[in-house]
Amino acid sequence: MDRTLVLLKPDAVQRGLAGEIISRLERRGLKLAAMKMLLVTEELAHRHYADHVGKPFFVGLVKFITSSPIVAMVIEGENAVDVVRNTMGVTSPSDASPGTIRGDLALTIGANLIHGSDSTESAKREIGLFFSPGEVIDYTRDIDRWIIES
Repeated sequence: MDRTLVLLKPDAVQRGLAGEIISRLERRGLKLAAMKMLLVTEELAHRHYADHVGKPFFVGLVKFITSSPIVAMVIEGENAVDVVRNTMGVTSPSDASPGTIRGDLALTIGANLIHGSDSTESAKREIGLFFSPGEVIDYTRDIDRWIIES
């Protein structure tokens, strides 16, 4: 099982699309291993988007991600990184295929609803920025505790 970080950006939260987006990911067979709503600090935004420092869009990216609450999630499943990225669609909503989150719901490249890690290596680093190990469910270890007797 792979894990990836997914962020529902401020526009997704403001537009009331969190439930729709989470449902789409779950319908793909992915599981939530962690989830929380938070305000991203400038420091966290700079650490998360460190690869983009110096690029022309960096300042706007930080301003946007820190503008209002986001939902951060750890998503787990077979090939989770690729499945999430395919479900999200490409970065620019105008180029995203119908049926993808961005193709169906996003408005602009700057307000494209969702972030997903681009590799398993990035996922590990990004998950560590947003979650402590104790906040992430380990299904393989804990599943027996959650079986409800009927």
